[in-house]
Amino acid sequence: MIDLTLEINALSDRIYDLRKSQDRVIVAISGAPGSGKSTLAEELARRLNMQKCPAMVVPMDGFHLDNGILDARGFRNRKGAPETFDADGFVYLIRRLRTGLEVIAPTFDRPRDLSVAGAIEIPASCPVIIVEGNYVMLNEAPWTDLETLWDLTVHLHVPMPELRARLIQRWLSHNLSRAAATRRAESNDIPNAQRVVDHVLPCDVTFGAAGQV
Repeated sequence: MIDLTLEINALSDRIYDLRKSQDRVIVAISGAPGSGKSTLAEELARRLNMQKCPAMVVPMDGFHLDNGILDARGFRNRKGAPETFDADGFVYLIRRLRTGLEVIAPTFDRPRDLSVAGAIEIPASCPVIIVEGNYVMLNEAPWTDLETLWDLTVHLHVPMPELRARLIQRWLSHNLSRAAATRRAESNDIPNAQRVVDHVLPCDVTFGAAGQV
């Protein structure tokens, strides 16, 4: 288990500072697939909730396009790439969150490989929203429309050799052979990771393998 204490401390301090001047804080956690975004987001929310600061995690993955649409567009084998998401719908969701009103958001059911509408209720009373996803700070349109909507931006930087190993291990954990796992990762996951590494916008905070950098 990776110890995220230093990262959580640094982020929670910044969030508390922001809360002094605004009712709702929206945090973006960016990183390539396999970088640990989901773990960091969940641990940060857990810490804030333990400290009586209500916080919720909203994953970008709820905006995956349905497999039927991907098949029609010829993108099924690229599922997870930026163009396989409803990016405009995701931007609209974040704009809605900025209003401070109640918002209903989708989530992604990984075992069933599909998005589930209306699955996350973000009440107006929730002061901290943590949004995590590969492309929340991607320097490509229309994702760039998100940049001005965040109060705090965080990027997890993991070197490509480590990302490659993690992404292959993901497929190994699904009982694929080493050769099959490597093919699956190299055909889609690793190119998506490289795209994030190459095209991430500057963030307020960047964490590397050894902590903040």
